[in-house]
Amino acid sequence: MDAVDALNEIAFWLERELAPTFKVQAFRKAAGLIGDLDPDDLADRASDGRLRAMKGIGNRTAEVIGQSLYGVPDYLDDLRQKGADPLATGGRDLLAALRGDLHAHSDWSDGTTSIDLMVATAGLLGREYLAVTDHSPTLTVAHGLTAERLEEQLAIVAAVNDAQQARTDGAVRVLTGIEVDILESGELDQKPELLERLDLVVASVHSKLRADSLSMTRRMLGGIRDPHSNVLGHCTGRLLSGSRGTRPPSTFDAKRVFAACAEDGVAVEINSRPERQDPPDDLIKIALDAGCLFSIDSDAHAPGQLDFLAYGAARASANGVPPERIVNTWPVERLLEWSKSGR
Repeated sequence: MDAVDALNEIAFWLERELAPTFKVQAFRKAAGLIGDLDPDDLADRASDGRLRAMKGIGNRTAEVIGQSLYGVPDYLDDLRQKGADPLATGGRDLLAALRGDLHAHSDWSDGTTSIDLMVATAGLLGREYLAVTDHSPTLTVAHGLTAERLEEQLAIVAAVNDAQQARTDGAVRVLTGIEVDILESGELDQKPELLERLDLVVASVHSKLRADSLSMTRRMLGGIRDPHSNVLGHCTGRLLSGSRGTRPPSTFDAKRVFAACAEDGVAVEINSRPERQDPPDDLIKIALDAGCLFSIDSDAHAPGQLDFLAYGAARASANGVPPERIVNTWPVERLLEWSKSGR
């Protein structure tokens, strides 16, 4: 087995099970270190001990590389067997109907890997399209994209798209996008002329999450009513578990917010991250009754997390969300017609 493929696949399975980042990065770093080595040179280094002497190659990664010269490494085989079952038991039909993912991050903001690797993994998972939605400038803690950096990223995405469309099979359409902050004023945190150029805009609140209900409602309504907004991201901002601890949901007038989403054609995101599970079930039902569209998104910050869509599909199915009201069950042409219709 190709050693780089083995190391990257191990990282995928570890990310999928929410292993510590340092553990995942050890395999990704090792893959980068040996990526340019000639296969014969790699085999020689593995046999004479020079591989283990390379800075950044540890005992486990050296073992994986050595075993990959003869077949599937034991560690990878164990992870494959552990990951054979779906992440969630419900919603399998809905999961199969999802064509793409509209919320994912790369190392341009707070994701851990390149756009190329995120797109390649989306292809392996059978996705037809993937929106790259890195953060906007105000979220400096997540290395949000200035207008200049977003311009640079658009050129990179275009090149990745060209390479994908040249494939004879498994091509993924890469959608230009952003997860843009809804500022306290209700304005979106990026130049309107840049937002105009994007395929998909996820609008989210990331700050002052404990504001009073009236202030938060006004803020969210401002973001929803901006004609560039397509998806309302993780609307309550809650955290149920994880390394960042827990956080209660924001309070806002859900009926007013979701009525505005329905009126303006903004999809309510069902965020698939297990630590978020946002919106809560009661709010999904309010949004459903309001006539909202939905988007089931991974909010992936690493390739293995792209498989989190299974969690969102299970929750949507359990709450009776019809597939036809989930925008990422649509073909990409219909999706783009919707996303650009109000601009």
